[in-house]
Amino acid sequence: MAANQGLYNGFLAAGLLWTFFIHDAIWQNNVSLFFLGCVTVAGLYGAYSVSKRIFFIQALPAIIAIGLSLLQMSISCALTAEICQLLWQ
Repeated sequence: MAANQGLYNGFLAAGLLWTFFIHDAIWQNNVSLFFLGCVTVAGLYGAYSVSKRIFFIQALPAIIAIGLSLLQMSISCALTAEICQLLWQ
């Protein structure tokens, strides 16, 4: 359990700190998606190794946030063709 907590807290802290200092919106989104993926992996590991409940507490919220971030990117692409070209190159 301690290994899972360490992974989760480390990923979350690093991601939050890094995205706070990124001023470019595209990179900020990419980095946040990366760290949400890391939190998802930590949640899946915890669900496998400790308790299935960890999936619902850690991994599922991160998966939802990834989905919402991708939805936001899709909406932005629909509104601005230039952003779409930059995001999907």
